[in-house]
Amino acid sequence: MTKPLYALILAGGSGERFWPLSRRARPKQLLKLVSDKTLIEETIDRLEGLVPTERTLVLTNVDQEEAVRGLFPAFPRENIVAEPAKRDTAAAVALATAWVAARDHRATMMVLPADHVIKDRAAFQETMRTAARAAEETGSLVTIGVKPTWACPGFGYIEQGAPAPLKDRSTPNDVFRVVRFREKPNAELADAFVRKGNFRWNAGMFVWSVSTVLSEFNRHAPELANFISQLRAPGNWDRAMSSRFAGLPMTSFDYAIMEKADRVLMVEASFDWDDVGGWRAVAAYLPKDESANAANCELTTLQATNNIVFSDHPAKIALLGVHNLIVIRTDDTILICSRHDAEKIKNMVGKLPPELQ
Repeated sequence: MTKPLYALILAGGSGERFWPLSRRARPKQLLKLVSDKTLIEETIDRLEGLVPTERTLVLTNVDQEEAVRGLFPAFPRENIVAEPAKRDTAAAVALATAWVAARDHRATMMVLPADHVIKDRAAFQETMRTAARAAEETGSLVTIGVKPTWACPGFGYIEQGAPAPLKDRSTPNDVFRVVRFREKPNAELADAFVRKGNFRWNAGMFVWSVSTVLSEFNRHAPELANFISQLRAPGNWDRAMSSRFAGLPMTSFDYAIMEKADRVLMVEASFDWDDVGGWRAVAAYLPKDESANAANCELTTLQATNNIVFSDHPAKIALLGVHNLIVIRTDDTILICSRHDAEKIKNMVGKLPPELQ
């Protein structure tokens, strides 16, 4: 890499899949689900030695800004930005592009979700360095693809094309052209993707040069390009944010730019990756007893199997004669549901009193 590297951490979102532990003001990335650190803290830690704090932007929203600032008191204040309205990832990336461009228009930037689990920091950094070299050398938008471990219908997929070897011979030969992006498939189609062998999960991680992504905004999303120009105007940041952001298109960056761009490459992830999409996924990181009950607290069971138990403060919980349950305890709420209904938790949140959402 020859250009300064910046990082955008996407740290917004709602708190529905992990209710009742998560709430509007405390979504997944602000939870300690798999370690003694929140997911966003682990995301920032993963950048140590790759991107310095002063070149890292954390983008959150007004509901979660206070909590995020509390986690990172040493961050420069201007490096944590709260979106004034919910607009999806296209607007978020546009905002971040303006933020980076105002500091160094020659820079390369990466976009990273704040709520993934990645244990192998060294492999993660190696992959991201490869992606940055590919972005700089080719002027392409670069995405990270994860080799599927099963036919998951809940992820988007990337169809991998021919290898795109780089001139930099120190770069591993795991850079490929992207044929197309595929939205979340049904179970049958996901199985076909995995069997075909050249499909990768779309991890929502991207790398590009600022000049390249500005060009793509101008070509495919002129309204967002105009917003970037207004943000970059001297002394106009606060005015543009307050007057324009809430009116921007509510669409994903994948749809607005990635699916329409001509020059898109994929680097295959050499690291472990888990989206941790719900309580069933968290169970993989919890201690289990001989009856496959997973818990983060002291658990006593009798004729109980395959349950998931999570408490956000020390507790002793007993289960008798129950199977395949999810039991979540917070200081003000208890959730009990079937493991098989875990995906429906988000549908229930809107029915709750506002103070519990």
